[in-house]
Amino acid sequence: MRLEHLRTFEAVVRLGTFTRAAQELYLAQPSLSRQIATLEADLGAVLLERGRRGAAPTEAGRTLLPIARRMLADAAAARRELDELAGLGRGRVHLGAPPTLCVSLVADVLAHFSSRHPGVELQVSEAGSLALLEQLQQGELDLAFVITRQDALEAEGAELIGLLAEELVVVASATRAEPLPERITLAQLATMPQVAFHRSYDLRAATDAAFAARSLTPVIAVEGAEMDAVLRFVERGIGVAVVPAMVVADRPGLRHARIVEPELDRTVNLARRRGVRPSAAARAMQELVFETVAGTELPGVLPLEGREHHAGRPGG
Repeated sequence: MRLEHLRTFEAVVRLGTFTRAAQELYLAQPSLSRQIATLEADLGAVLLERGRRGAAPTEAGRTLLPIARRMLADAAAARRELDELAGLGRGRVHLGAPPTLCVSLVADVLAHFSSRHPGVELQVSEAGSLALLEQLQQGELDLAFVITRQDALEAEGAELIGLLAEELVVVASATRAEPLPERITLAQLATMPQVAFHRSYDLRAATDAAFAARSLTPVIAVEGAEMDAVLRFVERGIGVAVVPAMVVADRPGLRHARIVEPELDRTVNLARRRGVRPSAAARAMQELVFETVAGTELPGVLPLEGREHHAGRPGG
């Protein structure tokens, strides 16, 4: 068995289709299919059932899956140990983050880290917080930024360290005919045409829940956009949007207002695997995250005092 074949098998099972696995692994689909066929031939068993709705593991595949994941995690651990022997002249850090953080905090962290440690390879995965925690616990990520609110995340096997509390604000085009007031109630916001994020966003789930709790139905102008598109649509005057406060910085094309009655906020946490010694590169990344957050001075963003805030227990 080759590790790359086990990695391909695990990706197909996790994602449910050959197509999505090929996209994640940057493989042509015929190449991916050949790897699975080779692995099945090596083991003398059919591992995956192909159907119209995707691929599912057979009994043999379900038996192999936890073994494959352990082997892949052990291989990653070996690489981290060898990288550590070489110091920070080389190495790799795989960081996960929600899309709303990738355009703000994560961009700053990566810029600072790459300037200090140019020999370390950086890899970023964008996903929702629940998916990121699952990837972290499976050993696919070294560290992850995750969002918590009142509906706290289950984080068995992971340790969460609170980094900052962040307000959610309303943004509108700077050229909007009617200027935004300084404060907007949720009821007022519901009457404004909105540019809404894709439903996979943690931020979309938070705003939907806030409207539902007050029996409000927002007016949606455009739905299903990603972060960059949302901001561009707002700048063009298509509608307003609810975004994290950090996103507003250095956006002259936008104006923002605080949300009141109720205020909406979220906690940004750094997650790491519980009981697993991180590599030297991952430790350096963690320290730089703390340093970057401590130096954050933006309206609506409050760095949390004490690195152990929320450690080991997710909360909102």
